[in-house]
Amino acid sequence: MRVLSGIQPTGRFHWGNYFGAIQQYLDLQREDESYYFIANLHALTTVREKDVLWQNSVDAALDLLALGLDPSHATLFLQSDVPEVSELCWLLMTGTPLGLLERCHAYKEKKAKGLKADAGLFTYPVLMAADILAYDADIVPVGEDQVQHIEVTRDLAGSFNHQFGETFVLPKAKVLESSAKVPGADGQKMSKSYGNTIEIFEDTKKQRKQIMRMPTDSRPMEDAKDPDTDHLYQLFSLFAPDEEREEMAAMYRRGGFGYGDVKKSLAEAAENFFGEARERRQELEANPKKVMEILGDGASRARKKAGDVLHRAQQACGLKR
Repeated sequence: MRVLSGIQPTGRFHWGNYFGAIQQYLDLQREDESYYFIANLHALTTVREKDVLWQNSVDAALDLLALGLDPSHATLFLQSDVPEVSELCWLLMTGTPLGLLERCHAYKEKKAKGLKADAGLFTYPVLMAADILAYDADIVPVGEDQVQHIEVTRDLAGSFNHQFGETFVLPKAKVLESSAKVPGADGQKMSKSYGNTIEIFEDTKKQRKQIMRMPTDSRPMEDAKDPDTDHLYQLFSLFAPDEEREEMAAMYRRGGFGYGDVKKSLAEAAENFFGEARERRQELEANPKKVMEILGDGASRARKKAGDVLHRAQQACGLKR
């Protein structure tokens, strides 16, 4: 089984990214083959400053490696380092109905809001399809909001296969546990668009201050509280072992505590959870050559596979013999 997924370098990874996607990527990396790419071509639809895009891409690689992505098991690379994907995108584009793209939610949402939607956003699903099909991916782990893109990929691959003969593997989506379960600093879903994220590798002192500023309700300390409806407890549950989680839940139900104590426990639990990853990131950051070598090796492996698939598609549609 071959697994593939990409993550956009549009900013530093936060707790929602980790528990909503990255943690599950790491669990899948020991499949027969796994490919994970930093989707810097996709990021061009929103990030227009060259230095920012490059630094975001490097930071994404550092973060993924520090969090446990193992290049001896998973192929990690920059999307832009595999030009075969862009050429494959064009082959797919020539057979993509406009109506199919007009129905895609990212484009529809921007248009409905009266926002500027460029050709990159409009054709985004075709590039995503090329990303997937270039590696004969069987499984694509995605959030619920991305399932439509996998369906588009299957439609485009199926149409190409029908027109030119069996060429592409039809992938299946593996829906990740929703990052909606990760509340942000304000209790809403953690998202960059809400400005409520807590970054994984934020300076611990700054992170602790951010946690201590998180809003809470105004119920008296002595009142019993339902832990399952409280965002501080929900966040604490992500980091704490079962025993500590049960102790915290019991404290909520008893009452007689201050939210400040919960915030301190949350900050400590998060620091402990990501402690080893912080150390690994510092080591990697001090050795940028090693990180570039990992990305270069990953790109070489990815290009070999993508080149084989592209050649197969070129032969199928008459571009090569």
